[in-house]
Amino acid sequence: MMETPICDFVRNYCQSDMLRMHMPGHKGKGPLGMELFDLTEIDGADELYHAHGIIRQSEENAAALFGTAKTLYSAEGSSLCIRAMLYLALLHAKANGRRPVICAGRNAHKVFVTAAALLDLDVVWLCPEDRENVITCALDAEALGQTLDAERPAAVYVTSPDYLGHIADIRALADVCHQHDTLLLVDNAHGAYLRFLPESRHPMDLGADICCDSAHKTLPVLTGGAYLHLSHVAPKALCGWAESAMSLFASTSPSYLILQSLDAANQYLAEGYPARLLETVGRVAALKSRLAAHGYALVGEEPTKLTLSPKSFGYTGEALAAKLQRDGIFCEFADPDFLVMMCTPETSPDDFNRLEHALLKVMRKAPIADCPPTPPTPERVLSPREALLSPHEALPLDACCGRVLASANVSCPPAVPIAVCGERIDDNVLRSLAYYGISTCDVCIE
Repeated sequence: MMETPICDFVRNYCQSDMLRMHMPGHKGKGPLGMELFDLTEIDGADELYHAHGIIRQSEENAAALFGTAKTLYSAEGSSLCIRAMLYLALLHAKANGRRPVICAGRNAHKVFVTAAALLDLDVVWLCPEDRENVITCALDAEALGQTLDAERPAAVYVTSPDYLGHIADIRALADVCHQHDTLLLVDNAHGAYLRFLPESRHPMDLGADICCDSAHKTLPVLTGGAYLHLSHVAPKALCGWAESAMSLFASTSPSYLILQSLDAANQYLAEGYPARLLETVGRVAALKSRLAAHGYALVGEEPTKLTLSPKSFGYTGEALAAKLQRDGIFCEFADPDFLVMMCTPETSPDDFNRLEHALLKVMRKAPIADCPPTPPTPERVLSPREALLSPHEALPLDACCGRVLASANVSCPPAVPIAVCGERIDDNVLRSLAYYGISTCDVCIE
């Protein structure tokens, strides 16, 4: 039976009726009900990123479940892990005489952009010519090899699965990276569960060196719980640097509620989760089949994510989301083109039936013909760091043409930058910003 040392420690502490002369200020009492279990790094509770006790034991349990050389917890989501990944890539570059350059798919999360700027990493964007929208970026292994021949970066950074449910060929990309002595980093925020499919599709099993998982996105973990994974194929020095990389960016007051949630998830994953996941995958596949037969266009390969492209059915993603919300169904994401819904083993058969009924009763209308603007490829004027740290001002879109972007504007909530800080705002950028409902930009003061 999988042990839960963090949960056990907190439970025992709460039952011991200790006088709490330490933080937090609520002293275990309050209106929410969970204050009793909300501790800080007291004696015996271990210290995140300098772990030697219960946190270390719990992380080792997680590493065994995910088959990694090292797994560290984050109580600050994958955002913290992304920053740590880039810092590790920078250390690796310096240790091996490589340039501080990282090649990245253009659909990287905005945290990647800000982290690269703060660490003064140079970014070479990987942008396929046939890219259809700002959220997706299908990378080809052969084309990546040609880029690596020319650039010799410290690392390659890939987002997979992406927000719409597309999964990259991680094995092929990893093979190319390793042929060029280059690290492969994967933002696997949406794919923690991929390890537990009948045949693992998790980046750690497909050759990636480092990846992050947002445990809270697809596992029964409190919001903010995430993992930083280092693989057995990664250079050994990275494991030694990993905790300091996390602590460089992390709060010194981690949430013990989130740590308990991650700890409890180990037991959940070890005791029957793969079977429950397989049932869910089957339900999602059956629902996708029935929706396709009804006329809905489906997007992505991710087995637990349901992504619709509803314009062919006569609705924008936002309009269809609004109809579902009137039926009490809240979706993960909607924009003019897509509607994203996420399923887990916690989504019951009754939940699936309710969702199917709501979607099938929607009356089909004439297709909507317009397409999103072609993703822009703006001119780079400043480095991301120079732009991000420049004095800036907020202006309406119609006053931004020709100016240099100072921040990472996004098509939120996926938080994928349409243009990157340091790039010049041209007509193509303006069209995309307007399309995704962004009305102002922070631009560098000239």
